[in-house]
Amino acid sequence: MLNLLLPREVSNRYEGHKLALLAFIPLVGVTIARSLIHIFRADGGAQSIATIPLDSYTPAAAGAVITIFALWGLSQLLVGLLYLVVLLRYRALVPLMYLTMLIEYLGRIGIGLWKPLETLQTPPGARLNLVMVALATLMLTLSLRQSSPAPVEQDLN
Repeated sequence: MLNLLLPREVSNRYEGHKLALLAFIPLVGVTIARSLIHIFRADGGAQSIATIPLDSYTPAAAGAVITIFALWGLSQLLVGLLYLVVLLRYRALVPLMYLTMLIEYLGRIGIGLWKPLETLQTPPGARLNLVMVALATLMLTLSLRQSSPAPVEQDLN
């Protein structure tokens, strides 16, 4: 199992269950799209999506929150591009990417409990975090299981 999670040779040879590979495709797209929203939306999605009451903040405080959301978006973009590289070129690392995803979403939940944000209503991301923990756990498990003797190795081009 450790060899599937941390392969000695990194190739495009994916040995896990095909469903985990197929589920990874939309997760890559969502990760990249979400990052671009945080970077390019005027409020970074802080008020319009996460319902943080920016209009009750001073302009400087609101600007700081928006900047932090944009910086978070940059981090998400880098992770999303890494996921894309793995999907297109280094599929042997898909299980590791699911482990990374699981740790990220568990961390979001933990930090949210430790340092809660004041919002006007429950942001969609708060609910999504729970779904993503379950999904990442399931897909990590599937990606570590060999479903067929012939590994999936093909280009998406």
